[in-house]
Amino acid sequence: MIVAGLLIVQRLWLTALAIVASSVSGNIIVELVKLHVARPRPDIVAHLVTVTHMSFPSGHSANSAIVYLTLAGLASQVTQDRATRAYMLVVAILMVGAIGCSRVYLGVHWPSDVLAGWSFGTLWALAWWLATARARQAIGGERHAFGTPPTDPAAS
Repeated sequence: MIVAGLLIVQRLWLTALAIVASSVSGNIIVELVKLHVARPRPDIVAHLVTVTHMSFPSGHSANSAIVYLTLAGLASQVTQDRATRAYMLVVAILMVGAIGCSRVYLGVHWPSDVLAGWSFGTLWALAWWLATARARQAIGGERHAFGTPPTDPAAS
């Protein structure tokens, strides 16, 4: 919500709305899948943290991919600088990877739970990236947060 607030201040309404909608709807789907699959957590090792919900898919892995990859993807649509876009994507990937690996390390998820979470979250982020890009194109663009929008080489 903090990032959505920053985007609203920057008058990036579409991007703010897409990030909130993606995060909320993705989390709901993950919880519904957990309830439907009802896979118990691993009991091979003692859990290093307290957990209460079912195991599949890993909610932390899925939601981190949903949030961080969507943020990086949508921010890349309104950020002109290529190095900044690359940095955002690399940081998002590293964070998602670390969060997922920590779930296995803590003994609260099977590796397949984490892979499923990563897969769903990544596909969800890609879908929102594509939908937002198409919406942005349909409405004639959105003001860029960092610098002026790139000029269209075909227009020159």
